Amino acid sequence: MSQTPEQSAERPVPTSADVARLAGVSRATVSYVLNNTAAVRISEPTRCRVREAAEELGYVPHAAARSLRAGHTRMVLLPTAHVPVGPLYSRFFNELQWALRRLDYTVVQYGSLGLDGDEAARAWAELRPVAVVSLGEVALTRQGVAVLKRSGAKAVITLGPQQVEGAHSLVMDQREIGGCAVAHLLERGRRGIGVVMPQEPGLELFSEPRLEGARTAAAGTGARIEPLTMAYGEESAAVLAARWRGLDLDAVYAYNDEYAMLLMRALQDEGIDIPHEVAVMGADDLLLGRLLRPRLSTVQIDLVAGQRLAELVDRVVRDPGDEPERHDLMGARPLHRESS
Repeated sequence: MSQTPEQSAERPVPTSADVARLAGVSRATVSYVLNNTAAVRISEPTRCRVREAAEELGYVPHAAARSLRAGHTRMVLLPTAHVPVGPLYSRFFNELQWALRRLDYTVVQYGSLGLDGDEAARAWAELRPVAVVSLGEVALTRQGVAVLKRSGAKAVITLGPQQVEGAHSLVMDQREIGGCAVAHLLERGRRGIGVVMPQEPGLELFSEPRLEGARTAAAGTGARIEPLTMAYGEESAAVLAARWRGLDLDAVYAYNDEYAMLLMRALQDEGIDIPHEVAVMGADDLLLGRLLRPRLSTVQIDLVAGQRLAELVDRVVRDPGDEPERHDLMGARPLHRESS
């Protein structure tokens, strides 16, 4: 039998010089086109020839070489431990990543599970990002921000319940959501209010401040706030609903619309009338909540657009000398429907 001879050498990696020869332009022009350099005017036909030549050869720019020329990377690091669940936050983070990509940044998600603030900052700094957008799971400190800036990060931006010294801070005060939900239930005359605390790990970043906001709203009213543990599933909702009549509660704020819908269905299966026996409140204003019967009351969260955050990243990268700023990232207001 005949055997296929091994190739004596691998196919050479295409270079920018190869692209330049095929397109009939200079290497500088190739660099300008493929790096989306806005400062140099290049005709659209030339841009097309360069892109077609690069595609034909299978050439992609070398990120490390580009970083050396520029003096910094174009990497924006999005450290993640537990990504917030729900369409509202998913839409926000997707929009942020698309907007950064349109601004010619490379978005890299970094798994940070198990890292504390300063340890995480050192790990992130090893990648030499030009910007870090910390989503709040890791509590950055002033020292951690300084480590990132010494490693070359021009922009350090945090999302969380409070401002971090040295960083631009987008404050997401989750207490406002819990307070808004409970204030609405109090206005409807409810005085025994359960607050669902999800069992899923990582959500305490959101649920604990919401519980604090609920307690603050109820302070001095004579109302009772009762934390209720529940997992995101029908079985856990059914267990909670089965013991509901012994809890002496006439309302529940169920963390968000998804948990609220699970619990409401389970309460109805137990023969509990909504809203006469129990008022139910969610958060996020999901479309599905409006299709239920009774329609789900909720907290509408006005979350700042991901585009705005991307523009802040780009502005700080271009001018890192600005004093750190604080921006409020969201607002909340109740939407009264049939379930309350």
